[in-house]
Amino acid sequence: MRVIGINIVEPSNAETALVTNPGMYQLDIILKKGHNLAIRDRGGTSDPYVKFKIGGKEVFRSKTINKNLNPVWDEKVSLLVDSLREPLYVKVFDYDFGLQDDFMGSAYLYLESLEHQRNLDVTLDLEDPQYPDHDLGTLDLAVTLSPKEGDFREATMLLRRSWKRSNKVIHGMLPLIPTTYLLYPPKTLCCPGFRWRPSPSPCPLYQFPLHHQLHSSMRLSDVHRKAQLWRGIVSISLIEARDLQPMDANGFSDPYVKFRLGHQKYKSKTIPKTLNPQWREQFDFHLYEEQGGFIDITVWDKDAGKKDDFMGRCSVDLSPLSKEHTHKLDVPLEEGEGMLVLLVTLTGAAAVSISDLSVNILDDPHERHQILQRYSVLRSFHNLKDVGMVQVKVIRAERLMAADVTGKSDPFCVVELSNDRLQTHTVYKNLNPEWNKVFTFNVKDIHSVLEVTVYDEDRDRSADFLGKVAIPLLNIQNGERKAYALKSKELTGPTKGVIFLEIDVIFNAVKAGLRTLIPIEQKYIEDEPRVSKQLLLQNFNRVRRCILFLINAGCYINSCFEWHSPQRSICAFLLFVLVVWNFELYMIPLALLLPLAWNYILVASGKDTRQDVVSDLLEDEDEDYEKDDKDPERKGFINKLYAIQDVCISVQNALDEVASYGERIKNTFNWTVPFLSWLAIVALCVATVLIYYIPLRYIVLAWGVNKFTKKLRDPYNIDNNELLDFLSRVPSDIQVVGPRPQHAPCCFTVFQSHTSGK
Repeated sequence: MRVIGINIVEPSNAETALVTNPGMYQLDIILKKGHNLAIRDRGGTSDPYVKFKIGGKEVFRSKTINKNLNPVWDEKVSLLVDSLREPLYVKVFDYDFGLQDDFMGSAYLYLESLEHQRNLDVTLDLEDPQYPDHDLGTLDLAVTLSPKEGDFREATMLLRRSWKRSNKVIHGMLPLIPTTYLLYPPKTLCCPGFRWRPSPSPCPLYQFPLHHQLHSSMRLSDVHRKAQLWRGIVSISLIEARDLQPMDANGFSDPYVKFRLGHQKYKSKTIPKTLNPQWREQFDFHLYEEQGGFIDITVWDKDAGKKDDFMGRCSVDLSPLSKEHTHKLDVPLEEGEGMLVLLVTLTGAAAVSISDLSVNILDDPHERHQILQRYSVLRSFHNLKDVGMVQVKVIRAERLMAADVTGKSDPFCVVELSNDRLQTHTVYKNLNPEWNKVFTFNVKDIHSVLEVTVYDEDRDRSADFLGKVAIPLLNIQNGERKAYALKSKELTGPTKGVIFLEIDVIFNAVKAGLRTLIPIEQKYIEDEPRVSKQLLLQNFNRVRRCILFLINAGCYINSCFEWHSPQRSICAFLLFVLVVWNFELYMIPLALLLPLAWNYILVASGKDTRQDVVSDLLEDEDEDYEKDDKDPERKGFINKLYAIQDVCISVQNALDEVASYGERIKNTFNWTVPFLSWLAIVALCVATVLIYYIPLRYIVLAWGVNKFTKKLRDPYNIDNNELLDFLSRVPSDIQVVGPRPQHAPCCFTVFQSHTSGK
């Protein structure tokens, strides 16, 4: 049977009548090989892989065959379909690491035209809709379509009993399905690759011999990948690189490294001007397959203002590496020079799962007690990385934004905690979807923020953003079902709709405290930051607010010295004398406890000052939005340029002030002005003698008495700081360099006068 790519004739009405059968179908496909595929790389080859889609959902992705126009895959996949009306959409791409993959052709296979229970050899002619005359090669498949029958209720009960019996959910693994049964996934195993539509009609139970299990349609690894459930973690420590290729004119490079495992990506920091960089960075990848996989690694040279230079590539095969053991690898770079030094560790899976509301581990008293025992204080020093667990019930959403032209949306929900990410199924054509899903995450850092994002699904396009909420784990009230208003991507303003969640967090406080003292887990590569006038102004205001707080605190202390309020100055003087006279080192942390206790009293009494800063930030943003709305014409490019210029001038002056004082301290010690350096020597010698013979307590007490009584002794005295007055006489580097060009004309004039006299 030969099927012509996109130009297949639609099935007849007689064939369409077959799909009215409410039963399910099993579609077995063997992706054999490709012939004369399109060239997409500069070397005259391609790195092809194949995607299968049904109803706009990706249901299969093949492995990548590197540098081959006649690839042989021999990969088997079994799919369960509930309707033959949706054709199988086959697309071929050329894999490009770090770039967008190149399209190599596509074809349709109409399932209604297939004969049932017969193995058919199919050849698909690949075509490009934009260039139908181009020859893009062919794909060879073997296809078998079989109708299925059975009782779905019995299958569901078997699955749930297996789930109840096994306690694997706690350890991040799906329950074992009975060996002689393979089930079409109910909601407990619903994943983006398979569309699930509840129906009152019975659904099938599939029986397979035991020797067919490894090739069954719902292999656990497939379920894990489609539902974002992983079976292990690959931890990579990027130590260093040696003898890299120089890419810049100065004989050095600015290298950084990109990692990729499937769709997971990481990017290291950039080490400037070196051929032997040391990163000392760690990255964690999620492993979906038992047999491992390949991690693609590329090294790049950072170039400002132009495209980064490629320095080499390598790959790490995870399959031969033993688990629960750290492997040191010296990996040479291909298409470049040098090598990378890596530490690779494969560990077991984290506690991550997805299920229905009916399969809820915390609702079972016995399982809840076991989890509480697991994170009890008595087990505080057992497995320090296992801080706790969080269970999120995604109930429903209401009044969502209409993202489609029909006035509806196809919403699905993504729940993220650090680098853990799970996803619900899609509810089609609904602004008030109900998901009723339970997500379970392992907590590695109690200070993490739980992010719940709602998207609108679009076929063959990226999903549209509908709203988002961010909830710190420490702010969660256990067991409280609450409606959260959806916000924008930046969480700065509200958007349309609410989402109903119920969250439970169980953690060990001792482990959480110890984990607070280690670095935060780095997230996947995010979008590159862009220049934003609003963000620049906001950050400037934040810095200014902190500086103003310090200035106000200094002014308040100085007012005590100036006796603006005699009662306050007397109290401050007595407190100063009492503290200095009785000072001990333990009083330093004790003093830091006082503001914590004071603010706790304010919060407990209802006078919460924490919201003042947040409200100020929101008011600043609202003012910016109002100005933009009220006067859109005046907010043109020139006005924005002036606003940025004001911020830049303020930052420039502040940097100049800080740099000047740092340079003056340096110039004091390097004898830029010998007189001031000798003066500093005299002052330091006097200070050394005084501190040696007189206890520091008395010196500080004398300084304080002098500061407090100076205004009383001389009411017209101008307050000053002797140290800053001294430093103001020392020139900065700019002041040292500035007058130098003026000396040349003077010397030249003297030289001329001597020569003219002769």
